Amino acid sequence: MRLPGPDYPAPAKLNLFLHVVGRRADGYHLLQTVFTLIDYCDRIRLRVRDDGEVMRVNDLPGVPAEQDLTVRAARLLQEASGTAKGADIELEKVIPMGGGLGGGSSDAATVLMGLDRLWNTGFGPEALAELAVALGADVPFFLHGGAAWGQGVGDELRPIELPPRWYVVLVPSTGVPTKEIFAAPELTRNTEALKMEDFSAQPPVQAFRNDLERVVIARYPEVGRCLDWLKAHGEARMTGSGGCVFAAYESREAAQAVLDRVSAPMKGFVAQGLARHPLRME
Repeated sequence: MRLPGPDYPAPAKLNLFLHVVGRRADGYHLLQTVFTLIDYCDRIRLRVRDDGEVMRVNDLPGVPAEQDLTVRAARLLQEASGTAKGADIELEKVIPMGGGLGGGSSDAATVLMGLDRLWNTGFGPEALAELAVALGADVPFFLHGGAAWGQGVGDELRPIELPPRWYVVLVPSTGVPTKEIFAAPELTRNTEALKMEDFSAQPPVQAFRNDLERVVIARYPEVGRCLDWLKAHGEARMTGSGGCVFAAYESREAAQAVLDRVSAPMKGFVAQGLARHPLRME
């Protein structure tokens, strides 16, 4: 079923680095990271219902509707606003699941922004971000609107300026479960905290890294193979809790030239960094 009306984009994100600097008493990890949006997007279509029901109208393998963050986001906004309206949600997945690209969180944020408009609930991105913490630590970033320095559990955000970049992203054939990686006993959780001012457009490899890489590579060797290949063509890192890996380039042509060298079974795509979320451009 294809719903009428406009598509709402839900862009992926990259973590340009990811440090684990501690752990709270409740088990949540304290992080430092820089998020950037890329123009590789899921697409969401929404239709207002008058009966108050929230329904996902298409199948998504491996994700029951009741567990889908888009459905949960709609119901969260519905409860917080007190609206009597409901919604049909159609989700077209492009962003790979279990890749560290934040697809589910981005989908939830796009649903919140889209329904805030369609339902006339009047929250706006800042109030939606406060609401969205209940859905997951990455969701507030996608409501933030642009590149950000993140800390806390990833929900304390400060805008950061990044130079224009194109990215080659390699996608392993297996997804990586976030909970498994953060629960790993071998994960180090004591990286020294840094300041946003320490970060630059080309940070020293020694100072900025992804603390989760070693854990993921040991458990999912394919991620390591993708990372090793990409490191031969640039400064490469894993994003999030994996397993996608990426490298940055100054032009689309340079990025495409690297992607053109990729051979099976590896696969990937080229994406441009976004200065602003497409739904926050106005």
